[in-house]
Amino acid sequence: MNLRRLLHIIVLLAGVITAGTAGYVAIEGWPVFDALYMTVTTVSSVSYGEIHPLSTTGRVFTLGLIVVGLGTVLYGLSAITAFWVEGDLSHMWERRKMARRIADLHGHIIVCGGGDTGRHILRELLETRTAFVCVERDPGQEPALQKLGEDVTYIIGDATDADVLRAAGIGRARGLISSMPSDKDNLFAILTARELNPGLRIVSRVLADDTRSRLLRAGADAVVFNKNIGALRLASELLRPHVVGVLDAMLRETTAVRVEEILVGAGAAGLALGGLKLQERTGVVVFAFRERDTGRYGFNPAPDRVLHEGDVLIACADPDQLTAARAVARDG
Repeated sequence: MNLRRLLHIIVLLAGVITAGTAGYVAIEGWPVFDALYMTVTTVSSVSYGEIHPLSTTGRVFTLGLIVVGLGTVLYGLSAITAFWVEGDLSHMWERRKMARRIADLHGHIIVCGGGDTGRHILRELLETRTAFVCVERDPGQEPALQKLGEDVTYIIGDATDADVLRAAGIGRARGLISSMPSDKDNLFAILTARELNPGLRIVSRVLADDTRSRLLRAGADAVVFNKNIGALRLASELLRPHVVGVLDAMLRETTAVRVEEILVGAGAAGLALGGLKLQERTGVVVFAFRERDTGRYGFNPAPDRVLHEGDVLIACADPDQLTAARAVARDG
């Protein structure tokens, strides 16, 4: 049962009461309030009695009103009870609340696909406190999305549908990640998103090697192969001293994005990594670092990590963004 059916029941009940009131006014010549009172007591089967003597025609009308009115009331009560028991009513209010939260978002990320890959992305966005909206087609994935926490905002809908993307606030978003399990769906989502927001940065998952060029032509700024990412992680665990070279070589095969080192200069020394706001100012994502003094590598540095002159940040972005990030890391 949905909101439309609930409104249908309300309109039906209002129609019965209106017709009953008008009938008593027309047949018996009663005042409107008396006619309304008689209609409500008749339909609700309260049986307080006639407030004025009824003519034969009025009694026939009352008999018809009892049959139609009680039938309508019983139908409405049974439908509303089922509505409540099935949880649709609570879901309706939850979704309205979710829609209000989404309407307040600006500069957020839209994640198309809430499956296994999508949920890994959402966990990372939650960890970094990045605002997002997940669009998932399968209602069966909703419990898994809810388990991620109260801060998860999502829409159950088709990410290839323009209206669904508008509901996700694509006009106000700064980026979109398409992680659906089908290259065809990712392709259509990219085409739709690029049409709705030409300035949006779009990154897509790709499963088949021959689909990469199509996704890029459709408007994706970068595409990522899941298999390569898995291999990247295995290689980085074994070859930490060569992590930048491994990552960059693998990404060069799949996307225009580069992995390079960013040297921390005197202007940024003493500041927290989060204080530089590299992602907000340049679009650069820092996912690893190398300490100046020890040469030790670390991954996923915390925003409150204090930087020292000579530290090296390892970032993933396109060449222009990396150039901008170097200036920020040098001057603060």
